[in-house]
Amino acid sequence: MADTPWLTILGLGEDGPEGLTDASRAALQGAEVVMGPPRHLALLPDLAAERVAWPVPFAEGVALLMTMRGRRVVMLASGDPFWFGAGTVVAKALAPGEWVAVPGASCFSLAASRLGWGLEGVACLGLHAAPLTRLRPLLAPGARAVVTLRDGATVAELAAWLAGEGFGASELVVLEALGGKRERVRRVLAEDYALDDVQHPVAVAISVAGAGAVLGAASGRGDEWFAHDGQITKRPVRALALSALAPRPGELLWDIGAGSGSIGIEWLLSHPTTRAIGFEADPGRAARARENALRLGVERLVVAEGRAPAVLEGQPLPDAVFIGGGLSEALLTQLASLLPKGTRLVAHAVTLESEALLALWHGTKGGNLLRVELAEAAPLGSRRGWKSAYPIVQWSVVL
Repeated sequence: MADTPWLTILGLGEDGPEGLTDASRAALQGAEVVMGPPRHLALLPDLAAERVAWPVPFAEGVALLMTMRGRRVVMLASGDPFWFGAGTVVAKALAPGEWVAVPGASCFSLAASRLGWGLEGVACLGLHAAPLTRLRPLLAPGARAVVTLRDGATVAELAAWLAGEGFGASELVVLEALGGKRERVRRVLAEDYALDDVQHPVAVAISVAGAGAVLGAASGRGDEWFAHDGQITKRPVRALALSALAPRPGELLWDIGAGSGSIGIEWLLSHPTTRAIGFEADPGRAARARENALRLGVERLVVAEGRAPAVLEGQPLPDAVFIGGGLSEALLTQLASLLPKGTRLVAHAVTLESEALLALWHGTKGGNLLRVELAEAAPLGSRRGWKSAYPIVQWSVVL
């Protein structure tokens, strides 16, 4: 650990030096090097320090910054560097004692102060380099969000996407250069959006309205949310599977025989820090699972193509495993030897052979064995009757 931090990560607003604290000014005056985006450097007064423009792509700037160890360096970032900011990425490359941060007001705080919104009830997302579909789970009438976007063209894309999802009645507040001399705030409905002069940096506050489909918050979302070819864990059974898997923040799931990706996607929807790897032997299904994940705002689903158990080799070990396809003695044997103690395993079986296999393993490993029989009302001549699905046997166990 370094005795004295060589790097100061300084949050700078659009108001430039006028909005800086005494600590920020002292860091700038004492710096040998000030590094940041050209837009930020242009806001600064004359300094004795060398000025270095942050290159594109961003990763090259991180590597360049690391070569300056041993010098007194100030790195400029927008507002609060650790709220969807550059500070989070840079700090990963540093030891704890190498840096100190002096944050400024974030664009989210500035937006809330213009609108009178309480941030504790507002979703805040950084969508500079992320798909707009990350908003999909949040779209419900009355919901509010503030998002940062790359440029004016992306604001137009956001408006069109909201309208396409059935939420064209949403009000967008377009907030440009908050806190600076160029600040501008304009309101428009998504379906009426026609602004063609939006300037960077830009944030958009969204008040969701409209009759679009709302993605529920509970496990067991409707099957219609997932494109599939019939290879899908149906809604009631999926709810039972997620209940047994019991996702927790930060945990990693292995979804073996991912099919449409519905189990992995619902696992990811449970908390923004969860992770999931789906294993699927069919390339078409693997591609469909990725598309489903992207459309539902959890593009962080990783889909590995290949057949279990071979495809599992070299993968990061999970906290929970779901087997929806490819169940075999060889797979269970490998998992039993590979998985750490305490891993939660949930397996589903439909055939008599796979049922017998789960019954055998339940007898030796314990856990819970559950048989689920479902029937739905369906037309039967001029009346209705029960149409039964194949029974499902679920084995859940903590290894």
